[in-house]
Amino acid sequence: MFSRTSSSGRKKKGRRSPLATASLILVGLLTTGGAYALFSSTATADDSATPAASQQSIDEGQKLFASNCATCHGLSAAGTADGPSLIGVGSAAVDFQVGTGRMPMAVNGPQAEQKPTQFSDEQVADMAAYIASLAPGPAIPADEYLQADGDTTNGAELFRINCAMCHNVAGAGGALTQGKFAPALDGVASNHIYEAMLTGPQNMPVFNDMNLSPQDKADIITYLKYLENNPSPGGFELGSLGPVAEGLFIWIFGLGAIVAVTIWLTARSN
Repeated sequence: MFSRTSSSGRKKKGRRSPLATASLILVGLLTTGGAYALFSSTATADDSATPAASQQSIDEGQKLFASNCATCHGLSAAGTADGPSLIGVGSAAVDFQVGTGRMPMAVNGPQAEQKPTQFSDEQVADMAAYIASLAPGPAIPADEYLQADGDTTNGAELFRINCAMCHNVAGAGGALTQGKFAPALDGVASNHIYEAMLTGPQNMPVFNDMNLSPQDKADIITYLKYLENNPSPGGFELGSLGPVAEGLFIWIFGLGAIVAVTIWLTARSN
């Protein structure tokens, strides 16, 4: 009897109280949340890390936004039934969409198509500064990542893994569903390529800095610029559309030539 009581007493004495368990869970949650916040803060470049734009630039951008964009996105950029909210999209999204002429849209369609921009570089920068002032978001990339002097081999591998299924391995573009398409990347400015990866416009996924580091993005740009500046080693590239175009060429011209020669030889024998 004495030993049972003693054993039971020790068990009761060593039992953890509910308050201690709750405290441990709370500490674990706070630690996990803090670590996530630390890593996520470096996952995507945000406008808080860039030099602050002048108030004059922000004011000019607000005027331009009100007269050209507010119809769809609302006067406060919070969005309407005709356009999404721009709160938190950052200056990179504005520089890409407006700088490539995709915005403002000329006509409604499956996706906004590139066209000549109607704004100067300074006006685009002003609108980007205004949107960036509303909330932190992905920033316009630093020049050091836009020089196309990175690792071409690594860029080619990353492009094949992450981008080629839509844009084609040679960046020639391709058709998607419901009338949408992945545009060709030949001639696209380095900053716009980087910003597209960073912000994921339209059908494109977002590749933040946890998916592809800034140097990875720079390497992909290096690969695309290499393709742009070097002719195809195989000769006539047939639009870089791959085996479908090459096979069609063989069927039409190769077999057609064989049939023509066969008919010619048959005619001569008669």
